[in-house]
Amino acid sequence: MLHDSNEPFPPHVLREYAMLADGERGALLGPRGDVVWMCAPRWHNDAVFSALVGGQGVFAVTPRDLHSVWGGSYEDGTLIWNSRWTTHAGLIGCREALMYPGDPERAVILRRIRGLDGPAPVRVVLDARANFGRHRMTRLALSDGVWTARSGDLRVRLTGAEGARIDDGVLSMEVDIPEGEELDLVLEISSARLPRTPPDPDASWVATEEAWSKAVPGLENTIAADDARQSYAVLRGMTGSNGAMVAAATMGLPERANEKRNYDYRYAWIRDQCFVGEAAAACGAVDLVDDAVRFVTGRLLADGPQMHPAYTVDGGRVPDEVDVGLPGYPGGSSKVGNWVNKQFQLDAFGESLLLFAAAAGLDRLELDHWRAVETCIGAIEQRWREPDAGIWELDNRRWAHSRLICVAGLRGIAAHAPAAQGSRWAALADVITADVSEDCLHPSGRWQRAPGDPRVDASLLLPMVRGALPPDDVRSAVTLAAIHRELGRKGYLYRFSQDPRPLADAEGAFLLCGFTMATALHLHGEEKEAVRWFERNRAACGSPGLFTEEYDIEQRQLRGNFPQAFVHAAMLEASQRLAEPVGNHAPIVI
Repeated sequence: MLHDSNEPFPPHVLREYAMLADGERGALLGPRGDVVWMCAPRWHNDAVFSALVGGQGVFAVTPRDLHSVWGGSYEDGTLIWNSRWTTHAGLIGCREALMYPGDPERAVILRRIRGLDGPAPVRVVLDARANFGRHRMTRLALSDGVWTARSGDLRVRLTGAEGARIDDGVLSMEVDIPEGEELDLVLEISSARLPRTPPDPDASWVATEEAWSKAVPGLENTIAADDARQSYAVLRGMTGSNGAMVAAATMGLPERANEKRNYDYRYAWIRDQCFVGEAAAACGAVDLVDDAVRFVTGRLLADGPQMHPAYTVDGGRVPDEVDVGLPGYPGGSSKVGNWVNKQFQLDAFGESLLLFAAAAGLDRLELDHWRAVETCIGAIEQRWREPDAGIWELDNRRWAHSRLICVAGLRGIAAHAPAAQGSRWAALADVITADVSEDCLHPSGRWQRAPGDPRVDASLLLPMVRGALPPDDVRSAVTLAAIHRELGRKGYLYRFSQDPRPLADAEGAFLLCGFTMATALHLHGEEKEAVRWFERNRAACGSPGLFTEEYDIEQRQLRGNFPQAFVHAAMLEASQRLAEPVGNHAPIVI
């Protein structure tokens, strides 16, 4: 049974959560001012706040008036969030952030409560529970206005709450902040010894503001600069000091209710990291490009042809699946780990080459990176004929997308190589293209998803926009038209038709595919249609502007882990691509 402190903070629909992140971990913040999810010390470690998935642990600043109305927004180009509640007594504000950039061993949550219009009567609750709620706080002590405690192996320190009381290992207090005044709370959670003195709130806020202002470019050359900056901030906040970026901040959030599939995305997927680097390169934003190149280079040089599809953020093996025994988010499960650790995904090598090609176009490749390029091409030479799990991580087959992405990567990097080397790599691309044409060309002239599987697949948009084939190749135009016709609904796109059911009955619309459709339409000269798709998919988020993997177009709800990095990358890239001149690819009939 949950402790009483968690009972006022039940799960909300995902569109109501904001994310705070500092590169090393992320925290989900609900509309009642409840931090209900954070892993510590890093993304893939156990949660210290796990109320989101039915566990124990919360850090809340919440109005005492239960009839309050919530709102909030990010400060432009940052992950600094401003909560706002309208109550019968007035207007309450709370400025919130993880101190940025983060320390890999120590999380610092900054919360500044304000009486904006009238007094601010709030309740503060701290219930830190390490290891998914197994360890309540112990050794609670107050000294010079600062609380210290332990939770499992974690050290906890809270400043600004000297009036709190202890109730069964939980700290709580009620406070009334007069209009125009502020109260700073600073919570530190660390796996290492804490610094001798707590952080100064004013200095911490200034440092965080300055760091964000340097981390996120203006992106004024996009068609949606405000949202592009916000997506870039999300990606920056999900990328750590060693360059690794997690696929999502959470685990166990279902795409379809009660499917009980595996949904732990707190790891660094090679493919997703490449998507982000390619999107950042399109915008000329070199920091995220360099991070992606650094992490992927390390994995290729370490593992070569045996490179895994995903790693922990410190480059380790993704753990096997284990159920931690919590109820899970409604309709979901509480499994940690991911079966991806046993898969081979050929397209990860093709995406790596595309990343390196994008970086080369910005003159960002050095000697070690070119060694990784050669290792990657050697891996493709060795393994491109093997069946793989593919982009959707299904059964092992010779997926058309996997092979065509390798073609795109080979052609992309060949353009930046010495002539003799580039010619050899381009020749390998021709061989693979001929192989795909032999077993995955549908009688209608379009690509099909795999040998013996005539269905069209939205993933086939990706080789198209990445240059696997010449711009005027009719196979691309026919494939684009078929995807638009067969998998598009109401301006959103589904991955593939899974069975005779209507598309929306099988899964949600896939936002990565929707933004890629916008880019592909633009390349084929369909400018108005491209913008329509972009705007429809851009709207598939909650009020904080965060995207999940899927969108339920009937219920208008977010589905899956939150936020999903590759969707933000696709939005960022589409925002840039649609600002460029219309492409000259073969026209399509839609």
